[in-house]
Amino acid sequence: MPTPAAPPGNRWPPAPGSTWILDLDGVVWLQGQPIAGAAHALAVLGERGDRVLFATNNSVPTVAELCRRLAGVGVDVTPQDVLSSAQSAARLVQPGEQVLAVGGPGLREALQAAGAELVDRSPADVVMVGWSKSFGVDEMTRAMVAVRAGARFIGTNEDATFPTPDGLLPGSGAFLAAIATASGATPQIAGKPHQPMVDLIQERAGAVHVAVGDRPATDGALARRLGVPFALVLSGVTGPGDEVGSPAPDAQATDLGALVSSL
Repeated sequence: MPTPAAPPGNRWPPAPGSTWILDLDGVVWLQGQPIAGAAHALAVLGERGDRVLFATNNSVPTVAELCRRLAGVGVDVTPQDVLSSAQSAARLVQPGEQVLAVGGPGLREALQAAGAELVDRSPADVVMVGWSKSFGVDEMTRAMVAVRAGARFIGTNEDATFPTPDGLLPGSGAFLAAIATASGATPQIAGKPHQPMVDLIQERAGAVHVAVGDRPATDGALARRLGVPFALVLSGVTGPGDEVGSPAPDAQATDLGALVSSL
């Protein structure tokens, strides 16, 4: 398909030596299983002299786990190269605040690093909601009660679904919506494409030249907020034949390998 015109001031393809922001789930892997061609594509970007940082809305893995997974597909990274919605959300919490966290180890790690005190029920200063395999009525009730009692309500992200090799799972946004409905409160969102993640990326990366992802409403909107081109890959939430949605990508490919080979 024809490549849409890039936004004013942007350029596609990016020149060698550019800084790329890549999503992970649906771009590099699916639930930890590498997507074919992704490792080679990342090696090619390294050979071009490009800098690659990884920004994920998945708040479950710890930073060390993300680094191990990337090493498993042949990518040598430091913790500074990996940014998650857990990290951007934890930046909204003050040291010493009591946080009721609905989420996995990555969220808990980020909150503890920020100096928060984790609690499992009201009273709490903050209710923080990410993805949780154990999410159910009991966890939702504790979060709802704390929010109704006045706790600040923060979501790591609002992605409705999460891509896996076997199809889509409910995402953090589905859990967040349940608690929002029960509590009658509107959460602040920390992950892509919202400002807390934009701020984190700009602090870590400095100048950014391109963003790559599988979800236009999240990754594409992030690219627009960063003022850079958006490259869509059809290996995750958005697949071949799906309606692309908005914003329209500045480049599109079946996967990361095909995208990089087109450079």
